[in-house]
Amino acid sequence: MTETPLLEIKDLRVGFRTDKKTVLTAVDGANLVIYPGQTIAIVGESGSGKSTMAHSVIDLLPGSGHVMGGQILFEGHEITHSDRKAVLALRGSSIGLVPQDPMSNLNPLWKVGRQIKEALVANGVATGDAADKRVVELLEEAGLPDAERRARQYPHEFSGGMRQRALIAMGLAARPKLLIADEPTSALDVTVQKQILDHLGTLTSTLGVAVMLITHDLGLAAERADHLVVMYRGKIVESGPAREILQDPQHPYTQRLVSKAPSIASQRLSSVQAREEVRVQAVQTAAEIAAEVAESQAALGEGRDDVLVAENLTKIFMLRGSKPWEKVEFAAVDDVSFRLRRGTTTAIVGESGSGKSTVARMVLDLLPPTSGQVIFDGKNLRELKSRSDRLRLRRQMQPVFQNPYASLDPLYSIYQSIEEPLRTHDIGTQKEREAKVRDLLDKVSLPTTVMSRFPGELSGGQRQRVAIARALALDPEVVICDEAVSALDVLVQAQILELLNDLQAELGLSYLFITHDLAVVRQIADDVLVMQNGKVVEASSVSAVFDHPTQEYTRRLLDAIPGGSISLGR
Repeated sequence: MTETPLLEIKDLRVGFRTDKKTVLTAVDGANLVIYPGQTIAIVGESGSGKSTMAHSVIDLLPGSGHVMGGQILFEGHEITHSDRKAVLALRGSSIGLVPQDPMSNLNPLWKVGRQIKEALVANGVATGDAADKRVVELLEEAGLPDAERRARQYPHEFSGGMRQRALIAMGLAARPKLLIADEPTSALDVTVQKQILDHLGTLTSTLGVAVMLITHDLGLAAERADHLVVMYRGKIVESGPAREILQDPQHPYTQRLVSKAPSIASQRLSSVQAREEVRVQAVQTAAEIAAEVAESQAALGEGRDDVLVAENLTKIFMLRGSKPWEKVEFAAVDDVSFRLRRGTTTAIVGESGSGKSTVARMVLDLLPPTSGQVIFDGKNLRELKSRSDRLRLRRQMQPVFQNPYASLDPLYSIYQSIEEPLRTHDIGTQKEREAKVRDLLDKVSLPTTVMSRFPGELSGGQRQRVAIARALALDPEVVICDEAVSALDVLVQAQILELLNDLQAELGLSYLFITHDLAVVRQIADDVLVMQNGKVVEASSVSAVFDHPTQEYTRRLLDAIPGGSISLGR
């Protein structure tokens, strides 16, 4: 590493204007230095200013954002208030960008190769046939097999990981000296994430490219960065070697991030630990009695210890073959069986396409199985024919979905959103329903003042709390959480997990928890099923799966957890 900085940010202040005045200071007095070939990770929750600071470097601030003060120097030259021509000359050729959401940043009407070629032409790297040839080379560098054919495909024909690789190819097309990677893998499964980051690391180190990695994942930051910068409310509150900060965080906010990060936390949440200790002690003192009860219940066909039983679930979809008239069978779920013990959490884990969400939809009776059955409280769901029986089932099983921004009607107030299931099932008077909504908001730690507000006025974490309150409105026995925390920042994610654990202890709820994140599983679940290609490849207690995985696929999932092997000082 040379002593001459590649990028210097000095006392940077960035704000956003309304028509009359600046109402928000997004970055407040930030100082940062990046040297050639260095990888720096900037971590912090949503709204901390990390992406705003990065985008100010290449003059891509959204809307009314503007630099209010300070300096940005690139290779010693002041670029803070450079004219547009000078900024455009830097973009791509000297400073590359890999944005967060590939679907929002790739043109759906253009083939992928054309979009990479555009980056080459715009930066004067190559034109014509030479550019076409270089596109294929870049896609091969990014790890895409059959790159020549892939270049002729559209973004919707790529998987999420493939689209991200295409964006990396575009970001590195002109061989920039600095690459800004803004949450480049946050929407990807851990195994795909590892492949992408390994490849990005190899490319950047081979080319000598410096990397500014924007992330909220401390484990990822610890593994991938030399230097760690922690941002909180627009300020840099801690900066230094990544491992040193994670081993001995000084600022209270950094300490909170480290303690709550699921990818580097070695223990489950305190509320779970306390509940687990009580449960283990009770099981030990009453083991013989429990065995006798279970045996007698099985003999009577009651199965009261298992609130939910899935037996040999299979779901086959008919897909279009290579010819228009051909139909091909695709087994999304293949002979899956499991039991959900009352008052516990069973997690179903796997990569995208493993079939876990299809299982959840069949359990919720939203999708009929091709074969197999789901038994809830001793009743076979396939035998529920009447509307009243299905309504009763809806009351007893409730979902919490992945995206808090899409799961609530934007035209309904928070009160209307939570009260709607009560009206649908004709429960209580208006006064009683209002009292119920107030009680539910209290349970999810939201003030009753939010009742008159709308989803657009709440944060992601607040919306997910509302979604949980709505799911609890009908006093269900089972809550099915389908990637319920994957879209949330680490601190908000920890709050929601702790809330779910506390509600389970208070209300005796049973959870079926669908996720691709094994780090989260360790904090929330008692039992776990690992799915691959529609099949269950491993099923056991969480401790057994983490400590003694029997399948190579499970070991790969565990190894892919960012920072999973890092031991912390606190």
